[in-house]
Amino acid sequence: MKLQLTEEQADRQAHFREFADSEIAPHADRHDREERLSNEVIAKLAEQGCLGAMLSEAYDGHQMDAVSFGLVNEEIGRACTAARGLLTVQNMVVQSLERWGSDAQKAQWLPDLAAGRKIAGFALTEPEHGSDAGNIQTQAERDGNSFLVTGHKKWISYGQIADVFLLFARIDGQVSALLLERETDGLSIEPMKGILGARGSMLAELHLHRCAIPETNLVGNVGFGLVPVAFTALDVGRYSIAWGCVGLAQGCLDSSIKYTKSRKQFGTRLRDQQLIKRMIADMMVDIAAARLVCYQAGLLSETDDRDALKNMMIAKYVASNMAVRVAGAAVQVHGANGYSRDYPVERFYRDAKIGQMIEGSNEMLQLMISRYGYKK
Repeated sequence: MKLQLTEEQADRQAHFREFADSEIAPHADRHDREERLSNEVIAKLAEQGCLGAMLSEAYDGHQMDAVSFGLVNEEIGRACTAARGLLTVQNMVVQSLERWGSDAQKAQWLPDLAAGRKIAGFALTEPEHGSDAGNIQTQAERDGNSFLVTGHKKWISYGQIADVFLLFARIDGQVSALLLERETDGLSIEPMKGILGARGSMLAELHLHRCAIPETNLVGNVGFGLVPVAFTALDVGRYSIAWGCVGLAQGCLDSSIKYTKSRKQFGTRLRDQQLIKRMIADMMVDIAAARLVCYQAGLLSETDDRDALKNMMIAKYVASNMAVRVAGAAVQVHGANGYSRDYPVERFYRDAKIGQMIEGSNEMLQLMISRYGYKK
C-alpha cells in the first residue's frame, strides 16, 4: 500500500504550516508566560475552521477527514501545545454532541462552538478520579424537570473561559452526561496556575453545589455517559494529542537543526560532530515512525475499521512517549541553552510530558491495548 496525501490534504497541510508559523508560533512563549491563550489567537483558530474541524457542514463545520484533522493538529502542535489543546477539547465536545446530542442541543450549541463564539470544556476528571473515570463521585439528583448536581471537577482544560461543559455525573448511580452552562447558579470556577507545561491551557477546577441543570441538557439517556459519550470524546482527544505530539517533536527537531547549523564547539559546527548527527538521526526516525502510526489510525477511522479505536490508543501511546524522548534529546543538543527560555526547546520539553497523562494515562492505555491481544 502506498501512503500518499491527496492533493486537498497536502494543500491543507501547507496552509496550516504557514498559518502556524505566522499566527501561532510568535505568541507561544507569551501564552506560556501569561498562562493563557490570547483572544486574538482563539479568534484566528476559529476563522481557520479549527474549532469545528470534523463537524458536518450542516452545523457550519468544515467536515475534514480524519487525516486532514490530524495534519492540522500536527502543524498547530509544532507551534504551540496550548493552542493545539484548544483544538483537542473543542473537537472532543463537538464530536460527542453531534453524535449523541438531541436535535435541539445540536442546533443550540454546534454552530456557535464551530465558529468560536462559544468555548467548550470537557468535565470528566475529578481530584480522586482521573483515568478511573468509571468511579466519578459527582452526583445529580432529580428535582422536577431538572437535575441538582453537586461535585468537584479538576484539570479541566480551558475551564477558565468555557461557556459550556460536557459534564459527567451519576444519576441514580449511573454515569451520565449533561451540558452545564457557565452561568449556572452554584457553579464556581477556580483557575489553576503554575503547572509544569501547556501553561496556556487555562486549566480550572469546577466546584458544583446543587447546580440546577435542565433535563433537556441530558446528553443521550441516563447511564449513557461513559461508554458512548465520554469514549467518543476520548477517542477524538487521543487522536488529536497523538498528532500534536508528532508536531511538538517536529518543532524540537527543527529547532535542533537550526541550532546545530550555527553553534560551534572546539572549532567545529555541532552539525558536523558525529554524536550530534546520531542524535538528529534518532530524532528523525522516531518522528517518522510515530507519524506513520498516526496516519494508520486516521485511515482506519475513515473506513470504520474494527481496529480503529485500538490504533488510536496505540498512536497516542507511541507518539507521546516519542515526544518526551525527542524533547529530551533536543534540550541535550542545545546544552545549557536548552534550559533557557531564549530557545523553544525549553518549553517543548515541559509541554511534552502532558501527552503521556491526558485522555488516559499511558499506563492505562497499555492495559487497554493489551486486551485486544488477548481477544485473539
